[in-house]
Amino acid sequence: MCAMDSDLSTYFPLQSKRVHEACGPSAFSFAFALAGQQQASVLWIREAWLSDQINPVGFGQYVDPHRLLLAKGKDQTEVLATAEESLRSGAVGVTVIELTKPIGLTAGRRLQLAAETGKSTGLCILPDGMGSNAAQTRWRCEPIFDAADSTLQRWEIIKNKSGTLTAWTVRWNAETRRIIVVSEAGERPVPQGASR
Repeated sequence: MCAMDSDLSTYFPLQSKRVHEACGPSAFSFAFALAGQQQASVLWIREAWLSDQINPVGFGQYVDPHRLLLAKGKDQTEVLATAEESLRSGAVGVTVIELTKPIGLTAGRRLQLAAETGKSTGLCILPDGMGSNAAQTRWRCEPIFDAADSTLQRWEIIKNKSGTLTAWTVRWNAETRRIIVVSEAGERPVPQGASR
């Protein structure tokens, strides 16, 4: 059961010293919004065989491209080892770990312990249905198609070790580098010239 009235600031930015998860088509935007709102440096780790590329300039509205470090591992084992070292060191504000297959409870706990030691925040981006029981929270992130505002997203907490499951309609404000919670569709003002 989801409640839309919970205060987003209770959950986002994500709790530090923990590793969280995001899935869904807007998971990358979620990761960049996290880094942008915290104005943190980011280490983004992924497997080298992935054919698509992350263009740091493309996410410039969220985070300064100079604050984004990209690392590639030969396989998921190497990606997890790199993530663990990054989290433990605390050298970057956010460590983003792109996963292509599930991780076990032991690997998930190792990441949690590393984040606690380094006082850092980890975010695993993963396909739907592949979450770890060790994750602090899991978020499902999707775009909302709206003719009047192309930046709308729905963020839903689908797993939470220390709270309720809830959801918000949000948009990124590039000027203030903040996530803004917006009203439900029926309650949003309609810009002049736009139709519902």
